[in-house]
Amino acid sequence: MMQPTSWAAVLVAAIAAWIFGAVYYGLLGKAWLAAQGETPETMKAKNAGKSSAAKIAPFIISFFAEILMAGAMQGILFHSGMHTVRAGIISGALIWLGFVFTTILVNNAYPGRRFMLTVIDSGHWLGVLIIIGGVVGYFSP
Repeated sequence: MMQPTSWAAVLVAAIAAWIFGAVYYGLLGKAWLAAQGETPETMKAKNAGKSSAAKIAPFIISFFAEILMAGAMQGILFHSGMHTVRAGIISGALIWLGFVFTTILVNNAYPGRRFMLTVIDSGHWLGVLIIIGGVVGYFSP
């Protein structure tokens, strides 16, 4: 059976998640930079030679990734037969714990990045997945 796709749910979930990310990193931006061993000044210097397109690209990539996540979440909820906000939130949290947090933890461990970077970045993705799960669960048939 083909899964019905609610593009409105996918888009609303991605927009809500993207806005959450903007607010989250707006509040934790300095701590995030420090966790990378950077300062606002060093980042300005690194970005000075970049084109506008290169500066905007990460924001576009983030939004596209959140569209893909919302589509995947819709598929997970459809195939599990769980079409509720609660199921979406729980699914988002479990996906984060089993796949996202663990991946970020491993990827940051090998190059010796600060644990606070893992905490900040994985916290962002936890919020994103909970929001996406809740929104997609709400709009599910």
